Amino acid sequence: MTSGSALPHADLSAPTPDASPEAPVDPRADLSDHRRHIAPHVMVYLFAFVPFVALIAAVPLAWGWGLTWLDVGLTAGFYVVTMLGVTVGFHRYFTHGAFRANRALRIALGVAGSMAVQGPIRHWVADHRRHHAFADKEGDPHSPWAFGTSPAALVRGFWHAHMGWIFDRSLTNQQRFTPDLLADPDMRAVHRWFTGLTVLSLGAPALIGGLVTWSWWGAVTAFFWASLVRVGLTHHVAWSTNSICHLVGERPWGARDRSTNVWLLAIPSMGESWHNLHHADPTSARHGVGRGQLDISARTIWLFEKLGWASNVKWPTPRRLERLGARAAG
Repeated sequence: MTSGSALPHADLSAPTPDASPEAPVDPRADLSDHRRHIAPHVMVYLFAFVPFVALIAAVPLAWGWGLTWLDVGLTAGFYVVTMLGVTVGFHRYFTHGAFRANRALRIALGVAGSMAVQGPIRHWVADHRRHHAFADKEGDPHSPWAFGTSPAALVRGFWHAHMGWIFDRSLTNQQRFTPDLLADPDMRAVHRWFTGLTVLSLGAPALIGGLVTWSWWGAVTAFFWASLVRVGLTHHVAWSTNSICHLVGERPWGARDRSTNVWLLAIPSMGESWHNLHHADPTSARHGVGRGQLDISARTIWLFEKLGWASNVKWPTPRRLERLGARAAG
């Protein structure tokens, strides 16, 4: 056990085409290309902690204050739509290309993912592609193993992987990690719309709650539950794949990092917590492949395929799974 950094260095020996073998290029040299401006950085703190406070307050308040079936329905509906926007859209489609989507579906997935309030699409995808390029190595933006393997280091690492990393003002280089999205006019527009989509995500539940109940109180409770609490839930469930699913759980597949499967998070994460197979086979459209491994995101992609909205879906094959399982056993 060591208290120093537990992250191995990436392989620095492979030169770029115009570099000489005597002068290898550090692949981490251009991971970040600029810093977040102070105003949006303040908003990061605001949107990280205000929904979190609401999430904590929700437990006692649910027993005796302002929770109606309308609030429950709005919270569940917005949670499912925005979480699938992240898991199916930002993650499996935009980051990893697990399937192809027609233009309407692509834009809808970009909008739904943005409404989860986890950052603009290019920032999200750039961070996640960087995570896979350096998974649990130096350069990974959110590995829980960044500070060592001692108990104190892992506590610090858990905080860093779960949410501490988002407060770093250095932004991942989009020219390096998301050139496809930079060249896509639709996704450039979705990226620009992030602030407006955040307002829509927070305001729509309150508007619906107020109109259905025809009261300000209905708007207030809908905003609390379906806006603040729902955003807090989506944040911490999504962030748990960065923290919990790289610390504890099962590793039946041959990934080259410390990714794990955590069954307890399978339903709220829409199947993302079958994380070990995802890191073993990142472009696979399905992460939960074992008996009882519910993967709501994969079932959603299957539905899109049946409707003709998605094509060229990269479903896991028995041969591929056998090879990945053998790699883990070896």
